[in-house]
Amino acid sequence: MVIAGTGSGSGKTTVTLGLMRAFARRGLKVQGFKCGPDYIDPAYHTAVTGHPSRNLDSWMTSSDYLQEYFLRASADADLSVIEGVMGLYDGKEDTALTGSTAEIAILTASPVLLVVDVRSMGRSAAAIVLGFRQLEPQVQIAAVLVNRCGSEGHYRLVKAAIEAACGIPVIGWLPRDSGLDIPERHLGLLPAVERGELAPLFERAADMLEQGTDLERLLELAAAAPAVQGQPVAPEQEAVLACMQMPDQQVRSLTYAAELCNPAAQIIHKTQAGPAGPGLLIAVARDAAFNFYYADNLELLAHAGAKLAYFSPLSGEGIPPEADGIYLGGGFPEEFAAVIAANELFLSGLRSAADAGMPLYAECGGYMVLARSLTDRTGTVHEMAGIIPAHTVMQERRAALGYREVTALHDCLLLKQGERLRGHEFHYSVMSYPEGAARTYAYESKGRGGSQPEGYISGSIMAAYAHIHLASHLPAAARLVAACRAYRDRKQAVRQQDFDSCNQQVE
Repeated sequence: MVIAGTGSGSGKTTVTLGLMRAFARRGLKVQGFKCGPDYIDPAYHTAVTGHPSRNLDSWMTSSDYLQEYFLRASADADLSVIEGVMGLYDGKEDTALTGSTAEIAILTASPVLLVVDVRSMGRSAAAIVLGFRQLEPQVQIAAVLVNRCGSEGHYRLVKAAIEAACGIPVIGWLPRDSGLDIPERHLGLLPAVERGELAPLFERAADMLEQGTDLERLLELAAAAPAVQGQPVAPEQEAVLACMQMPDQQVRSLTYAAELCNPAAQIIHKTQAGPAGPGLLIAVARDAAFNFYYADNLELLAHAGAKLAYFSPLSGEGIPPEADGIYLGGGFPEEFAAVIAANELFLSGLRSAADAGMPLYAECGGYMVLARSLTDRTGTVHEMAGIIPAHTVMQERRAALGYREVTALHDCLLLKQGERLRGHEFHYSVMSYPEGAARTYAYESKGRGGSQPEGYISGSIMAAYAHIHLASHLPAAARLVAACRAYRDRKQAVRQQDFDSCNQQVE
């Protein structure tokens, strides 16, 4: 089922978490999904269900890929709960469904539970639901849950009005309760990894939904959903990522790629080491400061032949010594800038890796850490890695928000010149390059407001604000792994030369 709202702030996250917890308490395996480019809500889903949540995005990835990924991730679940983004019909386009929760509901053949905030309204709630039902006939609004009711009497009033006007059952409600509010900060919901008191909130939401919602009816609606038209990817096809010469428009999905690639030479099986050979390893920073990763980005790298080694800069850890590449994702480095600045093992490791020509890919928060300094919201300046000749400054006003399509201006770690990836930006910092500083832009970045050059590349270093989705251009994952493989081979060749030289001296 899809949990959708009439708009942002309607309460769909609270409802989603409460329902997930309520169903998990019944012994069901609940698979969580989040529509659109969001990292924080999936962290909450994972915490409440005990299973990694996934993102579904119908603009960044193809419909074929989305359906296949949904089926694979849902294969052993009792119930899939998909949390929407913004309002049900809000997406990439002004007059179309592209990138909206509604489009994902259609692609996954999911019934929709519409969450309506009914504060300060009575029968007008029926007009809202009626409009949502009539706007797009393909979307099945199967039930309504009304949120922030003033009383049980208020609930009965709006329930009667909606059911009489719309013919859609209102199957539950939540009262106005500040105890259900989830704290927010400048990048949205507080990451679950930073909070120790999440469990009581989840339990409270589940308790209240069990009291006021017909959960059995919800399960019946979900069970009645028709089968998704796509097919799960067969094991021998699921990691087909090595078609690096294939035009972007041809690589629509893993299944289609399997039909085009040479099975003997290019199908990458999901083995421990893959075609890259034993020991190819990409170090991935992962903790409260670096936690914005799409699950399938990491899976695509693993499928392409890389082992992923997670490490925590906040715990004082440095780059794993056996690393052949580094991936620094986004997150909240500004909240932990003092801790990061004090971890010289991490920062010097980044500098040494860059000097050695190791592939180093960073986005958003990782981009900030590669700069010379980071000025936090209090105005305190923290020294960073100094690999990129720029300074990062946090500001009160949001600097960027929205989808991006990026075109490589040069050959780089992920793309050949002219190739494209899709992703999004969401940050409050600005990157300031001193006048005259050497800079080669990574991308031409196109968003709703137009196009502009963005990011930074130099040798084996690539960094930008855009959070890219590797599934928007499947060969990109294989290209990054190939760069790490080439570095590893060079490293091993140098070691062999040193070994041979040492032997000759001994002789």
